[in-house]
Amino acid sequence: MTATHSYRAVEAVWRIESARVIAGLSRMVGDVGLAEELAQDALVIALEQWPASGVPDNPGAWLMATAKHRAIDALRRRTRYAQKLETLARDPVVTREADEPDLDAALDDHIGDDLLGLIFTACHPVLSTEARVALALRLLGGLATDEIARAFLIAEPTVAQRIVRAKRTLSSKGVEFELPAPADLPGRLSSVLEVIYLIFNEGYSATAGEDWMRPALCEEALRLGRILAGLMPEEPEVHGLVALMEIQASRIRARTDASGASVLLLDQDRRLWDRLLIRRGLEALARADGLGGALGPYTLQAEIAACHARALLPEDTDWGRIAALYRVLAHVAPSPVVELNRAVAVGMAAGPAKGLEITDTLLHEPALERYAQFPAVRGDLLAKLGRHDEARQEFERAAALTLNERDRAVFLTRAAARGDGRP
Repeated sequence: MTATHSYRAVEAVWRIESARVIAGLSRMVGDVGLAEELAQDALVIALEQWPASGVPDNPGAWLMATAKHRAIDALRRRTRYAQKLETLARDPVVTREADEPDLDAALDDHIGDDLLGLIFTACHPVLSTEARVALALRLLGGLATDEIARAFLIAEPTVAQRIVRAKRTLSSKGVEFELPAPADLPGRLSSVLEVIYLIFNEGYSATAGEDWMRPALCEEALRLGRILAGLMPEEPEVHGLVALMEIQASRIRARTDASGASVLLLDQDRRLWDRLLIRRGLEALARADGLGGALGPYTLQAEIAACHARALLPEDTDWGRIAALYRVLAHVAPSPVVELNRAVAVGMAAGPAKGLEITDTLLHEPALERYAQFPAVRGDLLAKLGRHDEARQEFERAAALTLNERDRAVFLTRAAARGDGRP
């Protein structure tokens, strides 16, 4: 194997195994930052040795063993230092090797618990949303700082600062590397799900830049969601989120045309939708529903996505059911954006005038002042009502608000169509 192939092999193994290695080390040393440093040490050793010796048969186990030995050395040094300090405070006592804790056994635990602990630590609500996203991608996704920066179109030093501050915050706040207590689980789980869905959404509809989508981020979020579903099989909202992401991801190939221009949902060639992802999404939704209890926001959104997935043609879409689901979602997780989406569904089910009535109630919502989709929705409803001058103004406002070049092109095209008097 050439050196180049070895480096690529190390990179691939790291992307797959780094989260498990860091998770095991974090429980052992009690510090996420130190755990990542130790894991990175193992990566450096692999980069030095594998080109010459070849990739081991079980590279993940090799990385874990190497990192574990580094951790044991570090902890023994820490233990001996603490013992020396203790000796100075009392009569000298000979410290025997047998008195040391069995550090080598400290990693021998269920890796699922470790990985779950890392997920909850990286997504701890004590961190800002931006810090949680960056730390999750770094620790759980194995992404380098420059990769995260490229994905979100922000400066690399900004990402690095967020990660460093996140680690410091976890340490200074005394956040334990452990699973939340049962009473704390719902709140903490909602933070984890929020982070995973934020990552997915940035991939599905990029907020800025020339690309409408960044599929690699969608894939990363899906991977994290599937891992979480395997670790927490009794949590319906975890399956609901996975279902939502699987179904939305099924449309990715149909969301752009050959030139890269965006294609709206009702204009998409549904033959391009990935039926395997749809089937997986519907299966995850069935698992969420089968667990019983009140439907959570992610499961409700997955139910809405399923309505679109089941419709082979746009005209087959059950807009009445979608509007009803949005009404329930607005009760479970009220927000101006949910109401805006309900306006779209009501407009399709009961006519554009009814949809416009809902948007009129949102005209003074601060959360929608800079949200490009708000004037875009109003423009669409106004156009359907034949109010073309007003529609053109709304589409022009949407184009001015968006930071995404593909979205801007769509909005300007629709504005120009209104100027030509086209429907």
